Amino acid sequence: MTISKPSTRRQFMSALLAAPAVMAAPRLALAREPEVFAANGYAIGGIDPVAYFTKSAPVAGSNAHRLMWRGATWRFETADNAARFEADPTAFAPLFGGYCAYAASLGYLAPTRPEAWTVYQNRLYLNANLRARELWLQDVPGNIAKGLANWPAVLG
Repeated sequence: MTISKPSTRRQFMSALLAAPAVMAAPRLALAREPEVFAANGYAIGGIDPVAYFTKSAPVAGSNAHRLMWRGATWRFETADNAARFEADPTAFAPLFGGYCAYAASLGYLAPTRPEAWTVYQNRLYLNANLRARELWLQDVPGNIAKGLANWPAVLG
């Protein structure tokens, strides 16, 4: 009884010669993540970004006061907050697109929770959870520098 080999020498040589062509073929482009993290269809999950500065708290926005910016829908508690944001969105939008600032400092993306936030030097930063916020707060300037070095390349 003879046992046949799964591939012949000819198949092996063909595969060996084809390898450079396969490696030279263009790679499939992976989808880039959105510039702004949007939970439930809204940036910051529908929380008013201006309220972090005016009320020092996450406050739910309203469908009556919303606008589009950088591909995401932003909601606001009041028309005044919407107008303030529209006049200078980068003053109120969280850095790192609303993704976890601590994760960005480590070179990856993570979703965020509106309750895990920090305003530092008039910029809003969000974190994935309260533990990530604790780690973030251990070296805010250093974590910002690391996050900026990784941003926006971590989007893909």
